[in-house]
Parts: sequence; structure tokens; C-alpha cells
Amino acid sequence: MGNNIKFYRQERGITQQQLADSLNVSRQYISEVENCKKLPTIKIAFDCAKVLCTTVDMLFYYK
Repeated sequence: MGNNIKFYRQERGITQQQLADSLNVSRQYISEVENCKKLPTIKIAFDCAKVLCTTVDMLFYYK
């Protein structure tokens, strides 16, 4: 599974730390999700989509 979190985050001008703060997770967690080292929980995925003004299906895809 891959993701477009970094693309949408950078497009919106949001840092990893700002995204992490809005999701109540660590910056390291965001980095690991962006680099496909961890899968986010469903709640984090939906919250991330909301913060980034997109949908879950636009953030995540199967390789």
C-alpha cells in the first residue's frame, strides 16, 4: 500500500510537525506513514484526509 500524504501535505504548505500536531501524533509517526514504514489507523487516515482537504481514497492506494 502506498500513499500521497506527502504530496497533499506539501501542496497545502503544511509541515510534518503541523500535521502531526493536528492529528495528535508524533512527527516521527507521520514520517513513517509517509515512507510506508507504518500503516495509519482508520481514524488517523480519515482525520488526515480531513486536515488535508481530500479523501481517504485519494491519499492511499495499492501498489
